[in-house]
Amino acid sequence: MSNMNDNDKDKNINIEEKHEHKGDYEDICYICRRPESKAGKMIKIPQNISICADCMQKTFDTINKGDNPYMQMMGMPPNMINLSNLQNEIPKTQKIKRKSKEEEQVAQEPFERKKVPSPHIIKGQLDDFVIGQDHAKKVISVAVYNHYKRISSLKDGSYDIEKSNMLMVGPTGSGKTYLVKTLAKLLDVPLAITDATSLTEAGYIGDDVESVLSKLLQAADNDVEKAQRGIVFIDEIDKIAKKRNTNSRDVSGESVQQGLLKLLEGSDVEVPVGATSKNAMVPLTTMNTSNILFICGGAFPDLDKIIKARLNKQSSIGFKADLKDKYDEEPNLLQKVTVEDLREYGMIPEFLGRLPILFSLEGLTKEMLIKVLKEPKNAILKQYQRLLLLDEVDLQFDDEALEAIAEKALDKKTGARALRAIIEEFMLDVMYEIPKDENIGRVLITREYIEGKGVPVIEMRGSLKTKLITEAQI
Repeated sequence: MSNMNDNDKDKNINIEEKHEHKGDYEDICYICRRPESKAGKMIKIPQNISICADCMQKTFDTINKGDNPYMQMMGMPPNMINLSNLQNEIPKTQKIKRKSKEEEQVAQEPFERKKVPSPHIIKGQLDDFVIGQDHAKKVISVAVYNHYKRISSLKDGSYDIEKSNMLMVGPTGSGKTYLVKTLAKLLDVPLAITDATSLTEAGYIGDDVESVLSKLLQAADNDVEKAQRGIVFIDEIDKIAKKRNTNSRDVSGESVQQGLLKLLEGSDVEVPVGATSKNAMVPLTTMNTSNILFICGGAFPDLDKIIKARLNKQSSIGFKADLKDKYDEEPNLLQKVTVEDLREYGMIPEFLGRLPILFSLEGLTKEMLIKVLKEPKNAILKQYQRLLLLDEVDLQFDDEALEAIAEKALDKKTGARALRAIIEEFMLDVMYEIPKDENIGRVLITREYIEGKGVPVIEMRGSLKTKLITEAQI
């Protein structure tokens, strides 16, 4: 075992020597994980370990106190430390890549606003993939465009424009996450999508709030300057609302909202590079969140009941009074949401105050679901048509079949997510049986087949060819 350890140590030393020879890497403090550019010149100690001056001074202060329990457990005198005990915990390469002069020059250049398209262009591109939600697409297009105008104006120093973070409310399956994912593909800026369900208060099992920035840093290829101009989408934000009627400590609710305040407002945060936990043996870097745009989204179940209760307070007795059941059948009750409703739901006022733009998405109707099936560039039906086209089979759906699919999706009450589950169910037999016969040329899906009362209409290649020739003559 000792020979193997010696070999590993030699490999690590060789790696370090190569890095030092190249000059492209900088040392990292073994204790605080800060790179040389942040902590200053490193002090080299045996076993190729680098320690910054601050940590070295803290170590000496701890040793001089003479009451360090760890040293006493190791059987050492209070005034002596044995470096040989660190031999079994030698880290791997303690280097981080140093920025070249060209990269530093690019990072210092002002951000060009012309790189981000105008709001109408962003919305037009979103229209190709997202059906409906015109108001939400307008809001998010203008907010993103204004955000990068703000960044470019900060270089002047003449005036300061406040950051406009967004809070997006909408029923499940209405397209909140898909809207931001599509935006990520269209914009040439770093964008990180994470969810709040895994976040806990610092010191507990789970991710700290800084892990949100770790994903953004990874999306920017660990380029801090580029990441500081990015966008972060925090999904499932309603899961960190204050829990009601609980006597236990809520480590994943209100405390997480309080932890996110400094990120939303703008501050310097130490973020682990290449990991989501500060406890990992990875270097730390400092990120400023003042120019990072935060978009929060959530379904907020049962929020409609709070809105309805607020609206029903206005009901009274008389000819012009509102009826108490007036809003029972309201399809888009979330459109009437206010900040007070969200406070009642469990979001703290300080958190809502840092998300000034509040907007809602519409619930999908039957007509919108039919459009979702066939109109987007990557529509679900188009995906199955491409799959069968590889077998030289033409897949078609009649209008009544599309209506039947939309009606089934509405019954499930999970929005557009229900469409794929329904299609997967009735397309299973079709995808299984078609490759058996090479003479099949076209498959028509009907309403009867979707409802389980019939079979799909199949046309063979010979009859299909004759039919196409006849139609061409007509």
